[in-house]
Amino acid sequence: MSAHCQLTGARPGFGNAISHSHRRTSRRFDPNIQRKRYWLAGEGRYVRLTLSAKAIKTVDVIGVESAVARIRARGVKV
Repeated sequence: MSAHCQLTGARPGFGNAISHSHRRTSRRFDPNIQRKRYWLAGEGRYVRLTLSAKAIKTVDVIGVESAVARIRARGVKV
């Protein structure tokens, strides 16, 4: 699963892991990505979205129809 959110566009961040001896090695900070299925009443079907935990809360507030409209405005096929 690709580690990016369809609604917010959150992607992994990159940085360094610093050991006790202060050696630096690369690491990756992944967003909390979940796959969630929503009923899209306007189209009479389910849609499966790849969302971050923050975006799931956003969908709960603004509604599925509005969230899908925002995703499609970004140019992502749903």
